[in-house]
Amino acid sequence: MEKGVVVELIRGSNNWAKVVEEIVKLEKKTFPKHESLAQTFDEELRKRNAGLLYVDADGEIVGYAMYSWPSSLSASITKLAVKENRRRQGHGEALLRAAIEKCRSRKVQRVSLHVDHTRIAAVNLYKKHGFQVDCLVKSYYSADRDAYRMYLDFADSI
Repeated sequence: MEKGVVVELIRGSNNWAKVVEEIVKLEKKTFPKHESLAQTFDEELRKRNAGLLYVDADGEIVGYAMYSWPSSLSASITKLAVKENRRRQGHGEALLRAAIEKCRSRKVQRVSLHVDHTRIAAVNLYKKHGFQVDCLVKSYYSADRDAYRMYLDFADSI
């Protein structure tokens, strides 16, 4: 990874508003309006069972991952995005590894996520880290965009 460090956004921290503002900008650029959490991002992050990691590269936020643990059994990686000009530099992989570890620390048995099945690089990244395809969810993103539901089981949690 090129000069970047994964940081956890801490609720109530001095940089909360600035970081959320930058991530909302990235969210709007990365995801179509109907897939974006930009309107409710701050609200989503204030939930007790949600967390956010971001990559700081020399003061620039170049990517982020949002995760949640809706139950004591499972967690979800709900968002993972890297700025287009900063992709293929290891930032996404670093965020994924950190998000998996955060989920593992919650003592859950499974982490799941959804990914556009045509985004081969993303699917391969998840597979590289042990995720398996559960099924194809038709029209997950829109009428003409499907998604793989993928999961990672933690053997030591069972």
